[in-house]
Amino acid sequence: MMQIRSGAYPQKSATQRLLGAVMLCLLALIGTMPMAGCNGESVAQDIVNWTPALQSAVAAVDSTISIFAPQDAAALTVATAGFNAGSELLIAQAKTYLANPNATVLALLQAQVVAFQQNVNTSLLAAARITNTQSQQQALIAIQAVASIVSAILALVVSVSSPAAKAQMRQAVRVKISDVRPYLDKDRTAELVATHYDIPMPAAAARVRIAEFELAQAGF
Repeated sequence: MMQIRSGAYPQKSATQRLLGAVMLCLLALIGTMPMAGCNGESVAQDIVNWTPALQSAVAAVDSTISIFAPQDAAALTVATAGFNAGSELLIAQAKTYLANPNATVLALLQAQVVAFQQNVNTSLLAAARITNTQSQQQALIAIQAVASIVSAILALVVSVSSPAAKAQMRQAVRVKISDVRPYLDKDRTAELVATHYDIPMPAAAARVRIAEFELAQAGF
């Protein structure tokens, strides 16, 4: 067995340090209090950092639906109608919290991320009901990008939420992640996470697994 002398540990890279902080934040989901390095301000900043990817994903859903036949587009247009407003409101509330962190704004952020996540999960179920196979797959791929980002944001918000706040958030849950899991591609989700945090795919895939498990444990 290889022995490592005391003091001979290699210095951690910036990527490793970031990954460690991310894992701490995700593991804090099972605790009763946010852990050091993962707080409301850092979470709000991360949500704001997701802005370009989220806006691009929402725009891609609109573009995808626009090329569908009317019968395929009708139901999805209704199901995804709240994406633009939901994403903008979520980002605006994160910015508000950064500027003035307080319990009232955090409660609004908690409510909004669950509302948006539920909208997205409902739209995934609607996409799965499209009978045209090609349209169905295109719709699921487009909506998955939004779903992946919103789930990542939900995990962040849950990580700094008290047990009472999480219980309040769960009351709005109608469609759980387990209900839409058959329509999601974990590799695509990991790619988004890897790109956002500039971490290797294996690390991103591990983060996705941890986040999904902890969200399920929290009742989402």
